[in-house]
Amino acid sequence: MSLSLGIVGLPNVGKSTLFNALAKSAAAQASNYPFTTIDPNVGIVAVPDARLARLAEIVKPAKILPATVEFWDIAGIIKGASQGEGLGNQFLSHIRQTAATILVVRCFSNPDVIHVNGNVDPLNDLETVLLELMLADLGTVTRSLDRYKKAARGGDALAIESVAYAEKLYATLEAGKPARTQEPKTPTELLVARELQLLTAKPSLIIANVNETEMSLSSAELVARYNLAAALPPGSEVIPICAQVEAELATLPEAEQLEFLESYGMQNSGLDRLIHAAYRLLKLQTFFTAGPQEVRAWTVPIGATAPEAAGVIHTDFIKGFIRAETIAYADYAKYSGESGAKEAGRLRLEGKEYIVQDGDVFHFRVNN
Repeated sequence: MSLSLGIVGLPNVGKSTLFNALAKSAAAQASNYPFTTIDPNVGIVAVPDARLARLAEIVKPAKILPATVEFWDIAGIIKGASQGEGLGNQFLSHIRQTAATILVVRCFSNPDVIHVNGNVDPLNDLETVLLELMLADLGTVTRSLDRYKKAARGGDALAIESVAYAEKLYATLEAGKPARTQEPKTPTELLVARELQLLTAKPSLIIANVNETEMSLSSAELVARYNLAAALPPGSEVIPICAQVEAELATLPEAEQLEFLESYGMQNSGLDRLIHAAYRLLKLQTFFTAGPQEVRAWTVPIGATAPEAAGVIHTDFIKGFIRAETIAYADYAKYSGESGAKEAGRLRLEGKEYIVQDGDVFHFRVNN
């Protein structure tokens, strides 16, 4: 599975600068004007994972294929966007395609970069974006509710239950709460949730685009400094990133990047921290396959079974699954590969009920 994240926020908060840095791409035009990015720019980047290098050192494959993340850089949202202001609803379909949203708020001060509201106020920025997303969801629910009610007049049981759940969602959004706080509990409610694809039903991360001096602050320190607690979506993590520093880092050769980060007292780039936070948010983990053709990282939800992991490689593998030859990464690295792990008794044969563990190295046996 491929992880997709949509970068959203007000104009001139650093979204495109961040995108350019993360994707190591010049595809997004960073400019001191609102609405520079009209169509979404999509950048695909590798998930940083040091374990791949060790596996490749052992196996010496023809190719090394990391897991990937898609970053969508979406046009800036302004107050009234849900009613058609600015670029209006053009951004909505793009956000609906992503697994989670990255809400970028501006914490840095720079008189040369104008703010759409005239002053830097991270709390107000966050509240504005969240309100516009909730208003857009209210419009979606209202339109769908009318349709469900028409179907329910004929006594359709599915439509009647759909009306009840849509009314719950409407009440939740009208109360200023995101749709994710009204989780679907029945198969019908799940069908409605999938059909509506509400923006505030998606989990979110908050990126605080900070000055260089604030890069090492913790999430709790940022929340306290900018009084963000009242507006934070449930379960959201605040990550400090200096987009300008990330942009400089992206231009350096890999050998110089660690030294550059250490000069700021950092061990990991903003990209590393952002992707790891996204994996935590979405409850994802990594497994590996390793052979002479390729060493590859794959992404599955925590709690996935061995057949479900096999199905990520090819959907036919779910039905044809026989067993999984499994070695924990630590054992694979310690015993220098499959042969050594097998001799040490660390290769296991797991069946359909096996729950994948992060770092498992698999060889799947399937019926063709």
